[in-house]
Amino acid sequence: MTLTLTVSEDVLAIAPGFTYVAVEATGLVNGPSDRASSELLDDAARRLAARLGGRAPHEDPHMAAWRAAYTAFGSKPNRTRNSAEALARRALADGGLPRINRLVDAYNAISVAHLVPVGGEDTAHIKGAMRLVRATGEESFTTVAGGEAAVEHPDAGEVVWCDDEGVTCRRWNWRQGVRTRLTEASGEALFLLECMAPHGDLVTAGAELAEHLERLSPGARITVRPPVAAGAQE
Repeated sequence: MTLTLTVSEDVLAIAPGFTYVAVEATGLVNGPSDRASSELLDDAARRLAARLGGRAPHEDPHMAAWRAAYTAFGSKPNRTRNSAEALARRALADGGLPRINRLVDAYNAISVAHLVPVGGEDTAHIKGAMRLVRATGEESFTTVAGGEAAVEHPDAGEVVWCDDEGVTCRRWNWRQGVRTRLTEASGEALFLLECMAPHGDLVTAGAELAEHLERLSPGARITVRPPVAAGAQE
Protein backbone atom coordinates (compact mmCIF):
# COMPACT_ATOMS: atom_id res chain seq x y z
CA MET A 1 0.00 0.00 0.00
CA THR A 2 1.32 3.43 -0.95
CA LEU A 3 1.93 5.64 2.04
CA THR A 4 0.47 9.13 2.17
CA LEU A 5 3.11 11.83 2.70
CA THR A 6 2.34 15.46 3.52
CA VAL A 7 4.36 18.59 4.31
CA SER A 8 2.76 21.26 6.47
CA GLU A 9 2.47 24.89 5.42
CA ASP A 10 4.43 25.85 8.55
CA VAL A 11 7.41 23.89 7.24
CA LEU A 12 7.13 25.30 3.73
CA ALA A 13 7.09 28.81 5.19
CA ILE A 14 10.67 28.38 6.41
CA ALA A 15 11.88 26.21 3.52
CA PRO A 16 10.06 27.14 0.29
CA GLY A 17 12.70 25.33 -1.78
CA PHE A 18 12.15 21.97 -0.09
CA THR A 19 11.69 18.98 -2.42
CA TYR A 20 11.72 15.23 -1.83
CA VAL A 21 11.66 11.93 -3.69
CA ALA A 22 10.11 8.85 -2.11
CA VAL A 23 11.26 5.33 -2.97
CA GLU A 24 9.05 2.47 -1.79
CA ALA A 25 10.25 -1.12 -1.76
CA THR A 26 8.81 -4.49 -0.80
CA GLY A 27 10.26 -7.97 -0.98
CA LEU A 28 13.62 -6.75 0.34
CA VAL A 29 16.13 -9.12 1.87
CA ASN A 30 18.28 -7.37 4.43
CA GLY A 31 21.20 -8.69 6.43
CA PRO A 32 24.56 -7.72 7.89
CA SER A 33 26.82 -5.43 5.88
CA ASP A 34 28.73 -7.40 3.28
CA ARG A 35 31.29 -6.84 0.56
CA ALA A 36 28.71 -5.49 -1.89
CA SER A 37 27.24 -2.91 0.50
CA SER A 38 30.69 -1.95 1.76
CA GLU A 39 31.86 -1.29 -1.79
CA LEU A 40 28.90 1.06 -2.28
CA LEU A 41 30.06 3.10 0.72
CA ASP A 42 33.68 3.18 -0.43
CA ASP A 43 32.66 4.36 -3.90
CA ALA A 44 30.40 7.02 -2.39
CA ALA A 45 33.25 8.38 -0.28
CA ARG A 46 35.43 8.69 -3.38
CA ARG A 47 32.67 10.50 -5.26
CA LEU A 48 32.12 12.88 -2.36
CA ALA A 49 35.82 13.77 -2.18
CA ALA A 50 35.83 14.51 -5.92
CA ARG A 51 32.69 16.63 -5.60
CA LEU A 52 34.03 18.74 -2.74
CA GLY A 53 37.51 19.19 -4.20
CA GLY A 54 39.08 19.86 -0.80
CA ARG A 55 36.20 21.91 0.62
CA ALA A 56 34.49 21.02 3.87
CA PRO A 57 30.97 19.54 3.51
CA HIS A 58 29.31 22.61 5.03
CA GLU A 59 30.83 24.77 2.27
CA ASP A 60 28.78 23.00 -0.38
CA PRO A 61 25.82 25.21 -1.47
CA HIS A 62 23.29 22.47 -0.73
CA MET A 63 24.60 21.96 2.80
CA ALA A 64 24.57 25.73 3.32
CA ALA A 65 20.88 25.75 2.34
CA TRP A 66 20.15 23.00 4.86
CA ARG A 67 21.99 24.93 7.56
CA ALA A 68 19.81 27.96 6.83
CA ALA A 69 16.68 25.81 7.18
CA TYR A 70 17.88 24.35 10.48
CA THR A 71 18.60 27.84 11.78
CA ALA A 72 15.11 28.95 10.73
CA PHE A 73 13.42 26.50 13.10
CA GLY A 74 15.80 27.25 15.98
CA SER A 75 18.36 24.47 15.64
CA LYS A 76 22.10 25.14 15.74
CA PRO A 77 23.59 23.48 12.64
CA ASN A 78 27.06 23.16 14.16
CA ARG A 79 25.57 21.03 16.96
CA THR A 80 22.79 19.16 15.16
CA ARG A 81 23.86 18.71 11.56
CA ASN A 82 21.55 17.41 8.87
CA SER A 83 22.16 13.73 8.18
CA ALA A 84 23.98 14.26 4.86
CA GLU A 85 26.51 16.68 6.34
CA ALA A 86 27.10 14.42 9.34
CA LEU A 87 27.69 11.38 7.10
CA ALA A 88 29.91 13.38 4.75
CA ARG A 89 32.14 14.41 7.63
CA ARG A 90 32.51 10.77 8.66
CA ALA A 91 33.21 9.71 5.07
CA LEU A 92 36.13 12.15 4.88
CA ALA A 93 37.52 11.24 8.31
CA ASP A 94 40.09 8.52 8.97
CA GLY A 95 37.54 6.06 10.32
CA GLY A 96 35.33 6.33 7.26
CA LEU A 97 31.66 5.47 7.03
CA PRO A 98 30.03 3.04 9.46
CA ARG A 99 28.72 -0.30 8.22
CA ILE A 100 25.21 -0.86 9.63
CA ASN A 101 23.33 -3.37 7.46
CA ARG A 102 22.82 -3.86 3.74
CA LEU A 103 19.81 -1.56 3.36
CA VAL A 104 21.19 1.22 5.55
CA ASP A 105 24.54 1.01 3.77
CA ALA A 106 22.73 1.39 0.42
CA TYR A 107 20.89 4.57 1.35
CA ASN A 108 23.87 6.02 3.22
CA ALA A 109 25.92 5.55 0.05
CA ILE A 110 23.38 7.57 -1.94
CA SER A 111 23.35 10.28 0.72
CA VAL A 112 27.13 10.65 0.62
CA ALA A 113 27.58 10.35 -3.15
CA HIS A 114 24.88 12.94 -3.92
CA LEU A 115 25.21 14.96 -0.70
CA VAL A 116 21.49 14.76 0.09
CA PRO A 117 19.82 13.65 3.32
CA VAL A 118 18.33 10.17 2.86
CA GLY A 119 16.33 8.25 5.44
CA GLY A 120 14.93 4.74 5.48
CA GLU A 121 11.82 3.66 7.39
CA ASP A 122 10.47 0.14 7.95
CA THR A 123 6.94 0.54 6.61
CA ALA A 124 5.74 -2.45 8.63
CA HIS A 125 6.08 -0.22 11.70
CA ILE A 126 4.66 3.04 10.32
CA LYS A 127 1.22 3.88 11.65
CA GLY A 128 -1.00 5.83 9.27
CA ALA A 129 0.25 8.71 7.13
CA MET A 130 3.71 10.29 7.30
CA ARG A 131 3.78 14.03 7.96
CA LEU A 132 6.52 16.65 8.03
CA VAL A 133 5.41 19.23 10.59
CA ARG A 134 6.61 21.70 13.19
CA ALA A 135 6.25 19.96 16.54
CA THR A 136 4.10 21.13 19.42
CA GLY A 137 6.56 19.58 21.90
CA GLU A 138 3.98 17.07 23.13
CA GLU A 139 4.83 14.34 20.61
CA SER A 140 6.65 11.17 21.69
CA PHE A 141 9.97 10.08 20.18
CA THR A 142 11.29 6.60 21.00
CA THR A 143 15.07 6.42 21.19
CA VAL A 144 17.90 4.85 23.18
CA ALA A 145 19.74 6.62 26.00
CA GLY A 146 22.53 4.95 27.94
CA GLY A 147 21.76 1.65 26.27
CA GLU A 148 18.15 1.68 27.46
CA ALA A 149 14.90 2.47 25.65
CA ALA A 150 13.77 6.03 26.33
CA VAL A 151 11.05 8.44 25.24
CA GLU A 152 11.93 12.04 24.41
CA HIS A 153 9.87 14.98 23.22
CA PRO A 154 10.92 17.37 20.46
CA ASP A 155 11.27 21.07 21.08
CA ALA A 156 8.25 23.19 20.27
CA GLY A 157 8.63 24.44 16.69
CA GLU A 158 11.16 21.76 15.76
CA VAL A 159 10.65 20.23 12.30
CA VAL A 160 9.91 16.51 12.59
CA TRP A 161 8.68 13.61 10.53
CA CYS A 162 5.89 11.79 12.34
CA ASP A 163 3.11 9.26 11.89
CA ASP A 164 -0.03 8.54 13.90
CA GLU A 165 1.99 7.04 16.77
CA GLY A 166 4.66 9.69 17.21
CA VAL A 167 7.85 11.21 15.84
CA THR A 168 9.88 9.01 13.50
CA CYS A 169 12.74 11.46 12.92
CA ARG A 170 13.76 14.54 14.90
CA ARG A 171 15.07 17.84 13.59
CA TRP A 172 14.01 17.03 10.05
CA ASN A 173 16.57 14.29 9.37
CA TRP A 174 19.00 14.57 12.28
CA ARG A 175 18.07 11.53 14.39
CA GLN A 176 15.85 8.60 13.48
CA GLY A 177 13.69 6.86 16.04
CA VAL A 178 14.07 3.24 17.05
CA ARG A 179 10.53 2.16 16.20
CA THR A 180 10.74 2.53 12.40
CA ARG A 181 14.44 2.10 11.71
CA LEU A 182 15.59 -0.55 9.24
CA THR A 183 16.89 -3.70 10.91
CA GLU A 184 18.24 -6.92 9.47
CA ALA A 185 14.69 -8.31 9.66
CA SER A 186 13.16 -5.50 7.55
CA GLY A 187 11.52 -6.60 4.31
CA GLU A 188 9.71 -3.44 3.23
CA ALA A 189 10.83 0.16 3.37
CA LEU A 190 10.20 3.78 2.52
CA PHE A 191 13.24 5.85 1.59
CA LEU A 192 13.05 9.65 1.57
CA LEU A 193 15.59 11.72 -0.35
CA GLU A 194 15.33 15.38 0.67
CA CYS A 195 16.80 18.54 -0.75
CA MET A 196 16.79 22.32 -0.55
CA ALA A 197 17.43 24.68 -3.44
CA PRO A 198 20.02 24.85 -4.88
CA HIS A 199 20.59 21.21 -5.75
CA GLY A 200 21.12 18.85 -8.64
CA ASP A 201 18.96 16.03 -9.91
CA LEU A 202 17.07 14.21 -7.19
CA VAL A 203 15.61 11.89 -9.82
CA THR A 204 19.09 10.57 -10.59
CA ALA A 205 19.75 9.89 -6.90
CA GLY A 206 16.42 8.10 -6.52
CA ALA A 207 17.03 5.95 -9.58
CA GLU A 208 20.51 5.05 -8.33
CA LEU A 209 19.09 4.01 -4.95
CA ALA A 210 16.57 1.78 -6.76
CA GLU A 211 19.46 0.17 -8.66
CA HIS A 212 21.35 -0.48 -5.42
CA LEU A 213 18.28 -2.09 -3.86
CA GLU A 214 17.68 -4.28 -6.91
CA ARG A 215 21.26 -5.55 -6.82
CA LEU A 216 21.19 -6.21 -3.07
CA SER A 217 17.68 -7.74 -3.13
CA PRO A 218 17.00 -9.34 -6.54
CA GLY A 219 13.26 -9.64 -7.10
CA ALA A 220 12.31 -6.74 -4.82
CA ARG A 221 9.44 -4.55 -6.01
CA ILE A 222 10.59 -0.93 -6.10
CA THR A 223 8.67 2.24 -6.94
CA VAL A 224 10.35 5.63 -7.32
CA ARG A 225 7.77 8.38 -6.94
CA PRO A 226 8.18 11.62 -8.93
CA PRO A 227 9.74 14.54 -7.01
CA VAL A 228 7.37 16.51 -4.82
CA ALA A 229 8.15 20.23 -4.70
CA ALA A 230 7.27 22.83 -2.12
CA GLY A 231 3.55 23.41 -1.85
CA ALA A 232 2.58 20.09 -3.48
CA GLN A 233 1.26 17.12 -1.54
CA GLU A 234 1.02 13.39 -2.23
